[in-house]
Amino acid sequence: MIALSLAEIAAVVGGQTYDIPDPAVQVTGPIVRDSREVESGSLFVAFAGERVDGHDFARAVVDAGAVAVLASRPVGVPAIVVADVQTALGALARHVVERLGATLVALTGSAGKTSTKDLIAQVLRRKAPTVFTPGSLNNEIGLPLTALSATEETKFLVLEMGARGIGHIRYLTDLTPPRIGLVLNVGTAHIGEFGGREQIAQAKGELVESLPADGAAVLNADDPLVRAMASRTKARVILFGESGEADVRAENVRLTAAGQPAFRLHTPSGCSDVTMRLYGEHHVSNALAAAAVAHELGMSADEIALALSEAGSLSRWRMEVTERPDGVTVVNDAYNANPESMRAALRALAAMGKASQAQGGRTWAVLGQMAELGDEALAEHDAVGRLAVRLNVSKLVAVGGREASWLQLGAYNEGSWGEESVHVSDAQAAVDLLRSELRPGDVVLVKASRSVGLERVAQALLDGGVEGEVVAR
Repeated sequence: MIALSLAEIAAVVGGQTYDIPDPAVQVTGPIVRDSREVESGSLFVAFAGERVDGHDFARAVVDAGAVAVLASRPVGVPAIVVADVQTALGALARHVVERLGATLVALTGSAGKTSTKDLIAQVLRRKAPTVFTPGSLNNEIGLPLTALSATEETKFLVLEMGARGIGHIRYLTDLTPPRIGLVLNVGTAHIGEFGGREQIAQAKGELVESLPADGAAVLNADDPLVRAMASRTKARVILFGESGEADVRAENVRLTAAGQPAFRLHTPSGCSDVTMRLYGEHHVSNALAAAAVAHELGMSADEIALALSEAGSLSRWRMEVTERPDGVTVVNDAYNANPESMRAALRALAAMGKASQAQGGRTWAVLGQMAELGDEALAEHDAVGRLAVRLNVSKLVAVGGREASWLQLGAYNEGSWGEESVHVSDAQAAVDLLRSELRPGDVVLVKASRSVGLERVAQALLDGGVEGEVVAR
């Protein structure tokens, strides 16, 4: 991060200094909340969680090189004590962002946020130093920590913003005010918490409401609820999508034999061809969103197309494709799941399996619960089970309890009988089944909400081959 003195930090966050011999000492290392990430010159942020209290690590982090602790009480080592650590962290992030002067790009949406954020970062860093949200750290703690990792050289700051209610994104944009705001889609993720898609749209649209008049709102022309957000911003509107009215659009969209999307990219300043390394047609929309942001920041169509064609997956368990030595392909998409991403993953599986099926290989969908769907849970799980059948997925393995039974029921009612679909109780049962039945040429998709932990199934298949047990990770 940029160097700040402890005195300056205390003034910004409205804190009192304790046990600090020299307030002019600077924080020159990263600002972290995990004691294992402390380096020389760090500031350690002590959160008091339900299971772990960061204040208990104060002595250890100072011994490891931290210059001070941001805390809610004196801890016997150099500390800046504040009434609320989260509020102080946000104030410090706002101060640093204003001092940096970097262009801040923020994005939100019901599905595809992390993959799109990774694409934007990989495109923009070809133009200038870029800092971006690691993984899915898109909340009131992860976002300011990302902003605080920027340096004096940072020109672009790309921040993913998540929301679980009205006002969440507004709070995040107050901490890190964007100049470019991107809204990908409005789906059914967390619909049980929001109460409906209209409420989700209301929350996501807070991003474009925060933009300045000289900023840009990048909106999905193919999603009516997103496109309608144009009326909620004073910024210039840029549309992306496959619609002919989109400023940045794709034509001649197709999938390669391996299931990787290819298309002709059209921008206001030119056209160029893209063939992606990622898997699944849903990445076309993500790529167009990234292209719209990059074009707004001065990159040419050829530069953008080359960057998109070379971009890979930067975040774990998102359509990670690995071929085992025995010819079985494992697709680990187990980080999270909602109805939109589940449908996209199944379509990607079907595309990837076409070549293998022609030679006797099969497609396997190992699926678990999609959480936080509220009253829509039964209908959505049933619909996913039905889609697996319509896409001619060879085998559906529904893993878990009630929601998994709904997946299988949907498949059964769509015409999947006999051994085409099966319901198993847990990850170990799924692994046991797969190890006994997988054969060379098979493609296995593993996907569920994060709470289900199905990444253990994918990892067991990769680590153990046909032997061993599920190892919790």
